[in-house]
Amino acid sequence: MSKDFYQAIEDRRSYYAVSKEQVVSDDRIVEVVHHAVKHVPSAFNSQSTRVIVLLGAEHDKFWNLTTETLRKVVPAENFGATQEKMDLFSNGYGTVLFFEDEEVVKGLQEQFALYADNFPVWSEQTSGMHQFAVWTGLEIEGFGATLQHYNPLVDEDVKKEWHVPASWKLRAQMPFGKPAAPAGEKEFSSLEERVKVYK
Repeated sequence: MSKDFYQAIEDRRSYYAVSKEQVVSDDRIVEVVHHAVKHVPSAFNSQSTRVIVLLGAEHDKFWNLTTETLRKVVPAENFGATQEKMDLFSNGYGTVLFFEDEEVVKGLQEQFALYADNFPVWSEQTSGMHQFAVWTGLEIEGFGATLQHYNPLVDEDVKKEWHVPASWKLRAQMPFGKPAAPAGEKEFSSLEERVKVYK
């Protein structure tokens, strides 16, 4: 690991301008995802997160599919900005799709009825932790990424195209590539307003 934990968290940003230039091997990208999926915690050790990694032509296919889906719902006179955004994402090297397996969540709701209302919430928290871990891992390897949410508009097409099990619910999409421009400036709210410490 080339950065310490705190530096990696600080450096992880939203990079919209990315390129298809290879930064590390595809095997290394998969290792980063495998490590996150294996070791990120989940409520009751449910391990409900599911991930699909799209590289090369499969990455391009996803953003073409998303573009055509949005073309059906965005007025033509307003589509220019949408197309620009789609181009930014498709210019990247790959995309990570994050899912939660609802079958796992429902099974836990049945098994632990007292906490039934909490399991969908905990599932979302688990998904968020996986997204953060993968995002930070990709940043350490030299990639820039963003987190997108074109679900549920693209859900059915994604399930058909990549043979996704019916119980997998798409939660987020993470296009990534070699940074082609710096991330934007980030403003921080006062920590005194956001953190309370009692001794």
